[in-house]
Amino acid sequence: MEANKVEIKEQVSASKKLQADDARELVNKATRVVTMKGKKVVEFKGGKNASDDAVTAMLGTTGNLRAPTAVVGKTLLVGFNEDAYSEVFA
Repeated sequence: MEANKVEIKEQVSASKKLQADDARELVNKATRVVTMKGKKVVEFKGGKNASDDAVTAMLGTTGNLRAPTAVVGKTLLVGFNEDAYSEVFA
């Protein structure tokens, strides 16, 4: 993040377990949701009419929100893929 001169406004400790309700709240505020797991990148529409698949894709096997999760404007990034991050932070 520092390399791209990104200012972190809020950081949540990993010990605070965010679950499906928290994920739904984040999706409702976003217009675009990008979930990433390795090379697999899936994009969903955000907002109040977002699909349940978007929320499911954001959760790990334990039912907790996957890390890292970043909100960049109206885009929600969940997981990590260098190409996807580069696109958003370009």
